[in-house]
Amino acid sequence: MKAYRKIFKAGQAGFTLLEMALVLVLIGLILGAVVTVGKDVHRNAEFSKIANKFVFEWKKSYDEYYQRAGVVVGDSQIAPTYMVNGKEAVIGGGSDGRGNTYGAIAGLPENYSNTGLKVCRGQGYSKNSVGAGDSDLANQDLRDIMRKVGIRMPPGRAEGMEDRYVYTDSNGNAVELQICFQWNPPSTISGAGNVMVLRGLTPDLARYLDQLIDGKADALEGRFRQQDSRLNSEEPSHQQPGREWSANDTYSQNDGTYQTAEGQGGDRDEDRVVLLTAQWIMDQ
Repeated sequence: MKAYRKIFKAGQAGFTLLEMALVLVLIGLILGAVVTVGKDVHRNAEFSKIANKFVFEWKKSYDEYYQRAGVVVGDSQIAPTYMVNGKEAVIGGGSDGRGNTYGAIAGLPENYSNTGLKVCRGQGYSKNSVGAGDSDLANQDLRDIMRKVGIRMPPGRAEGMEDRYVYTDSNGNAVELQICFQWNPPSTISGAGNVMVLRGLTPDLARYLDQLIDGKADALEGRFRQQDSRLNSEEPSHQQPGREWSANDTYSQNDGTYQTAEGQGGDRDEDRVVLLTAQWIMDQ
C-alpha cells in the first residue's frame, strides 16, 4: 500500500522550470520557421502574379500590336523604321512620316536621328530616379497607341493606368512597377533593338523575372538585363561571362562597393527597398 502511494505521488510531479523553458524555446523556433516560410510563400505568389498577370501580358500586347499593325509600337506604317517610336524618327532633316524627302539613305538606324525615345503612359518616375540610363520620353502615349489598333491591355492599376502595377516590397512598403518601350542603338549593354523597360523592380523581383525568362539570374547576359547606359566596350565586365544584379534589398552597388542612396533603400527593416530598372529584349 505504501509503495502504491509513493508511485502515485511520483506520477503527480509537474514540469521543472528548465523543461518549461525548453518547450517554450522549441515553440518559438517552430513559430518562427512557420512565419518565415509563410512570408516566402506569399512573396513567391505575389511575384508569380506580377509575372503572369502583368509583365508577360504586356509582352503579349506588344506582340499583338505587331501582328495587327505590321510595325512595332509607335512606328510609322507608311515608312516603317522597325524601331519603337519610329514615327518620331528623323531622316534627312524631316520626320520619317514624310518619307525620304531629302534624299537621305534609309534602312539603317544610324541614318536616323531623334531615336531611342521611351514610349510610356505619362511621365511616371522622373528620369534616372530608379536606375541610370533612362532615356527621354516620346511624344506618343503608350495607351493611345494600343487603343488605336484595338489592343486589350492588362488591367494594371486601373482604367487609364494599365501600364502600372502596385505591389509591396519585403518591408511592406508600396512599390509601383511601370512598363515602357524603347529602341536601343547597337552596343547598348542592356541589349540592342526594341526592349520593354520595367521600372520599379525590387532586386528579388528582378532576379525572379530573369530566372523565368532566361533560366538563370544574370544582369549582363540573356534577354532580360539590368538597365545601363554604358556601351559594352566601356563596361568593365564586358569580357566576363556575366554579372550579378547589382543590389540587394537594402544596398545598391556603385563602382564595386555597396552603399545606400537616398530614395533607394536604407538600413532599417521599415525603410523602402532599393529599386532597379530592367530591360527585356523583344522578339520584334
